Amino acid sequence: MPFFSIILAAGKSIRMGSCKTAIPWGEGKTLLTYQIETWLSLGFTPVVVLGLHNNHRQKDCLADSLVVVNPHSDAGKTTSIIAALRHIPLSFDVLAISAVDQPRTLEVYQQLLQAHQENSALITAPTYKGKMGHPLLFANQMRSHLLNIREETLGLRQIIKEFSHLIYQVEFAHPAVILDINTPEDILGSCPANYC
Repeated sequence: MPFFSIILAAGKSIRMGSCKTAIPWGEGKTLLTYQIETWLSLGFTPVVVLGLHNNHRQKDCLADSLVVVNPHSDAGKTTSIIAALRHIPLSFDVLAISAVDQPRTLEVYQQLLQAHQENSALITAPTYKGKMGHPLLFANQMRSHLLNIREETLGLRQIIKEFSHLIYQVEFAHPAVILDINTPEDILGSCPANYC
């Protein structure tokens, strides 16, 4: 059965001051193209969710990726996850949920996928010093729960809380798994060379 990854890219990047999808990341890449290429190299079909404000970024999406424009992205990330799920076949095997501003090395994705499959986990998450990071990997059995997330009930956080005892946690020795790029200062401190 196929692997899919949702790449959440519909935010307005207010703290960054410019659209995060276009931020240079590694040689000749942007955050968006880096994320798409990395997931594709692992055999995942990336499903990129854009908003109305940045739907022109469809031109940056590589062949073999799917693009979903979420007209309700202002209502929160849950609407983007649900919009993406409506374009993913019922028969997926593994679903990863990542954000365009949370790039990880290929090795991180490989390690998470291997752990997820070897442990037949419902949910797999990376951790650093006990803090849970991203991306999250979900088994097919979690689809109905994901379709029911709402902003009012904390979205994915509610699923993490409800299924905390079933999450397979993969501990990493470096903080890259909790990196979240929100401001220009975050870019300077994250050393994109590590992601080439």
